This record gives sequence, structure tokens and C-alpha cells, in this order.
Amino acid sequence: MAPRKAAEKFRERNPLAASYRATLYGSLAATGRGHLTDLALEDAFAPLPLQIIWQPSIVLPFHPNGLDFEALNQAGDVLDSWRIYSTGGGAFVEDGQTHTPKMIYPLTTMHEILQYCTQSGKTFWEYVEECEGVEIWSFLQQINQAMHAAIERGLHAEGVLPGGLGLARRAWTFYRKINLSGNSLVKEGYLPAYALAAAEENGAGNIVVTAPTCGSSGVVPAVIKHIEDTVETTEIHTLRALATAGLIGNLIKHQASISGAEVGCQGEIGSACEMGAAAATLLLGGSIRQIEYAAEMGLEHHLGLTCDPVDGMVQIPCIERNVFAAARAMGCANFASYSDGNHRVSFDEVVLVMKKTGHDIPSLYRETAEGGLAVAYRFPKKPSSQENQPDGLKG
Repeated sequence: MAPRKAAEKFRERNPLAASYRATLYGSLAATGRGHLTDLALEDAFAPLPLQIIWQPSIVLPFHPNGLDFEALNQAGDVLDSWRIYSTGGGAFVEDGQTHTPKMIYPLTTMHEILQYCTQSGKTFWEYVEECEGVEIWSFLQQINQAMHAAIERGLHAEGVLPGGLGLARRAWTFYRKINLSGNSLVKEGYLPAYALAAAEENGAGNIVVTAPTCGSSGVVPAVIKHIEDTVETTEIHTLRALATAGLIGNLIKHQASISGAEVGCQGEIGSACEMGAAAATLLLGGSIRQIEYAAEMGLEHHLGLTCDPVDGMVQIPCIERNVFAAARAMGCANFASYSDGNHRVSFDEVVLVMKKTGHDIPSLYRETAEGGLAVAYRFPKKPSSQENQPDGLKG
């Protein structure tokens, strides 16, 4: 998403270029084809020619997901160049800019927000509305509709996901079996099928909601839909839950990172679990202290999770992780709701620990497809497929 948006912006400022060149660095190069980055870039510059250079062994100091754009004239001379970094969840920053995204909320820690909400008597969603304005609700309506649409498409789609892993879609099968099981699976409901549906839609390159990233896009929608199935819920309460989840994700993005290339999968699926747990706790009638507790647990129990996508694609182990993170989010919400909200490890502490842990994880476990399952799992390939792999994936 971020490379495509940046490409469109670069093309707008260089409308007279005859062709373009893009150089991908670090983990962005190592998993670029698996993440469909090349297709997104080609589409953004079409019909003009685009040369893509893959440099997985070169890691720029600012962020592992580096990308250079160059605009060329007919003679091949460089007219303009631009370096950006894809920092996760569809966001990018220009070289030389601060890594911290623009702040929307004046209070930057959960401790400060809890203190403010306690003193003012407000909930998290009221704080969001105060900072964002009432127009946030129409935006969240669009988000809610897109999440439900992704689940609906995924539940009815069958076949093999693109990319060469030969991974079959399973959401419809899960949905069908649960539907035929009567009341025997009523506790879990259709939650696994919902998470699979949205995550498989991402694996197929279709429209999903980054919550907080594409790779973890099945968690929050599955939790929301599951609660709508099991608890009487109105649209406005769903939107308030999404506002609460968004506030949680925003805090993680600013205090730490949601980028798998920077902190591993704990920053993606762990953050999604944290957001889902917060949304679920609100819909279950939890207090702000219980919401904070559920969110803290959602990340705490994903600490150290590596990002090692097989062949660089967001399929194995990513899709199944959405299912288990959604189930864990519901578990955290239920556990927190049983409690009075008091606990030892705070939200802010676990977020900072996640950041430190992510930086301590070796780079081969941070979305480079050079370690873990990405090298342990072998799958059949066509003889010619090696010719189309980035340097970091050959051998």
C-alpha cells in the first residue's frame, strides 16, 4: 500500500518522465514479490515502463523497508529521485523526515489517556471523537463496511491463493462445517471462519482494512463480526469499538512500531490482537481499566513473535495467525471482563518491551524470509521460478 501511494505521488510530480526506476532495499526487497509490491508499483506507473531493482542485502540505516524512485527521460537520464520508507500499515515517510507519524492525539501514552478519561468521566471513544471530530463516525462506517465486505467475499471464495505455494482457501470449508455442527461449536461460533476469510482476501491481493496492517487484517473484523453474532449490538456500538481499537493501534504505532520488518510479527499480529481485545471488551460492557487490561494482555502474550513468511508471501504462517490471534483477543476480553481491571504490567510498559524485543530479534526473523519457517519449510517449485526470485530468496 505505502509503495503504491508513494509511486502515485512521485508520478504526479514527474508527469513528463519517459520511464521510471524503483530500487527496493532490505526486507522490502526480500519479500516484495510475496507482498505484491512489484505489481502495485507497475500498476501505479502503467502504461509507462518501470524497471525494478531488488537489493535485499542492502539495509538502509533509517528503516528496513527502503525504496528509491527515479524518473528518467528518453535518453535514460535521471530527472528526479526520491527515497521513502514504508513504515507499516500503509504509511510512509520521506528520507530525512522524522520516523514518528503525525500526532493526532495530544496525549501520547495510555497512562495519560486513562488519567484524563478517569478525571473527565469519558470513555476512550469519547476521547477519540473529541480529538478527531464527529466526522470520524462516517469514516468508521466505511471501515466497518469494508471489514464486513472482506469477510463476506472470503467466506464465499474457493480455490488456491495466488503466489505459488499451492495454499487452498479454507474459510468456506470452516464456515460450512461450523454451520452444520449445530450448537456443538456455539462458543467459538464462526470466529475462525471470519478470520480466515479476511486474511485469505489479503493473501489474494483483494481489498482489506489495515488493522493495523494488511498481514493482520483478519483479527479485528473477525472479533467484531463474532460479537455481533453472539451479543445484541447496534452499529453505533460497533463504531465505538472500532474507535477504541484505532486509538490502541495509534498508541502502538507512535510508542513502538507496527512494522514486521522493524519489530517482527509481534508488531503486526500482536498489535491486532491488542486492538481486537480492546474492541471486544468495550462491546462486552467493560470499563476503560478493563479495556486497557485486555489490550495489554493481547500484546504481552505475543511478545517475541517472529516474522518469517514462507517465500515472502503473507500466507504461511500469517493467515493462521489471524485465526489464533482473534481467538486470543476474545480470551483476553473475557478474562479482563471477569476482573476488576487491576493488574501489574501496564499497557505502556508492554508496548515499550515489544519495541525493545523487536530490535533485539535478529534481522532474519524480521520479514526478510531468510530465517525460521521461511527456510525450514520447503515446497515444490517450478524449475524456472528461481529466476524470478529476489537475491535474498535464491539458493
